[in-house]
Amino acid sequence: MGEHVQGESIFQTREALDLAEELGLDLVEISPSASPPVCKIMDYRKFLYEQKKKQKEMKAKAAKVIVKEIRLGPNIDDHDFNFKLKHAAKFLQDGAKVKVEVFFRGRSIVYKEKGEYVMLKFAQELEEHGKVERMPKLEGKRMIMIITPKK
Repeated sequence: MGEHVQGESIFQTREALDLAEELGLDLVEISPSASPPVCKIMDYRKFLYEQKKKQKEMKAKAAKVIVKEIRLGPNIDDHDFNFKLKHAAKFLQDGAKVKVEVFFRGRSIVYKEKGEYVMLKFAQELEEHGKVERMPKLEGKRMIMIITPKK
């Protein structure tokens, strides 16, 4: 048949195709640029099926990012602030991202500095649980900040 090199055999293309057909398998080119080109006799459909299965498993294992939202007011009192802080800390410990939002109702938009202050204070209090991924940014009537859990 063909000559033998490092556990592999060198065949003429026709011989290799005949051998693959005899075994009821496919001749698959692995490295066409090699000299001579490297081919493998395998069940190609089974190979594709296994690849698809592996990709599906990897996708299933990939962590789903959960984002929890917390709304604050620009004039939030200490009790509410601490209550929401505890919730945010728990979300971060559970591995979820926290989207903190300050909503400005009516004319309260004039307090945007106050809203930013509340957010930065919130982020500072959560320092041991998470880090700021996106600094407070005003979008229309709401200011949004995203905190991601520490690994």
